[in-house]
Amino acid sequence: MPKDHSFDEIRADGYIAGVKDVSIDVGRGEMLVIMGLSGSGKSTLVRCFSRLHEITGGTIEVEGQDIMSLSEKDLINLRRNKMGMVFQSFGLLPHRTVLENVAFPLEMRGQDRHERRERAMEVVKLVGLEGREDYFPRELSGGQQQRVGIARSLAIEPDIWFLDEPFSALDPLIRREMQDEFLRLQEMLGKTIVFITHDFDEALRLADRIAIMKDGAVEQCDTPDQIVLNPATEYVRKFTEEIDKARVVKARVLANPDTAGEGEPVDGSATMHDLARLLVKDTRAFIPVVDGGKSIGAMSRDAALNVLLGAE
Repeated sequence: MPKDHSFDEIRADGYIAGVKDVSIDVGRGEMLVIMGLSGSGKSTLVRCFSRLHEITGGTIEVEGQDIMSLSEKDLINLRRNKMGMVFQSFGLLPHRTVLENVAFPLEMRGQDRHERRERAMEVVKLVGLEGREDYFPRELSGGQQQRVGIARSLAIEPDIWFLDEPFSALDPLIRREMQDEFLRLQEMLGKTIVFITHDFDEALRLADRIAIMKDGAVEQCDTPDQIVLNPATEYVRKFTEEIDKARVVKARVLANPDTAGEGEPVDGSATMHDLARLLVKDTRAFIPVVDGGKSIGAMSRDAALNVLLGAE
């Protein structure tokens, strides 16, 4: 089927394009967040990554190996040892306790009973379910069941996590704690995470890059700063128009390496919202920026104020 077929043309031919002409590289240790409206193809794409869906064309590579060429046995081993998956449907085993559900992938791996129980207890505590390890799924709320699913995926310490709206049923406080935990784990362990969410604030908080999908295709895949500053399409612009750019755009993005500034520098990781008071009071035309202790140039105060207050 030609790549230039539109979504409507594909549907007119009697097909549904779950994912169409998508090409994405996900780096080791990166958090890629996939966003889109219902039916845009984001969940289908993640299932293709793990080969839960067979693709009709193209390749899917993990560490340079095309997983489409793997035997069923090798594919199962890859999933058991390298991939953790959390989907919207919890998939808990109703006749097993919380602890037994969390330990289940370790059991499938053939791990010693004592070791798997010990590891399961660690992640049960991590997701805030200590004291409920002997409960059955039917005795838990929806949010608690989702935390069991998250704990189960953490138990195997995977290199790659696929997460399909994993926090959607959680209370706001627990949701933020789990976001913090994933950020901490990513920084500490360097995991590779592909994360689906419909919550733009969550995406902006977690993502190294965001891919926005529409009709099975990726409209734009870029850093949060670039998504809100330079939307590639009208669809992305509408998708992001309500976002407070000042809370997203960091000083490092506005820094020009060929421009020099004078006086006290600002940290490259600071957002325009963080720097709001300084920007309003400062009279310097160009403010030096440092990142990781090193000078990376200077940002225009006018450009920073345009992000903070809107263009004149």
